[in-house]
Amino acid sequence: MGTKERLAADMKAAMKSKDKLKLSTIRLMRSEIKNAEIQKGEALNEDEVTGVLTRELKKRRESIVLYEEGNRPELAEKEGREAAILEDYLPEQLSAAEVEALVDEAIAAAGAQSVKEIGKVMGLLMPKVKGRADGTVVSGLVKAKLGGG
Repeated sequence: MGTKERLAADMKAAMKSKDKLKLSTIRLMRSEIKNAEIQKGEALNEDEVTGVLTRELKKRRESIVLYEEGNRPELAEKEGREAAILEDYLPEQLSAAEVEALVDEAIAAAGAQSVKEIGKVMGLLMPKVKGRADGTVVSGLVKAKLGGG
């Protein structure tokens, strides 16, 4: 069962169980996917759906930080619960050790020696970690390994 079908089935289950937060979160995700399909002009494939969900999860995580800085713990907690719901629909995240191994492998494959070659390394790396690791974290790790910070 694809992610879109799973979202539809879970939406029905959330309606029956009267889980308002899960229902509203799933509706919003289905809406975002539909908007992306309209923009593209055709149905999204599984990778593109994962990209939409990853983007929405990133928004939730950024909002949590902002709400905590703004002393709004109730809103931060709501965003956190929405993020947890979204994580259920994404591929399992890579561990730090797995990401580091992939970074080392990509640096070796690209033959990169300095930070100036980060583009080559990221080009090899991102298809392998897409949806399974935060790009910002991966980029920071690559920079650190190449001596840029």
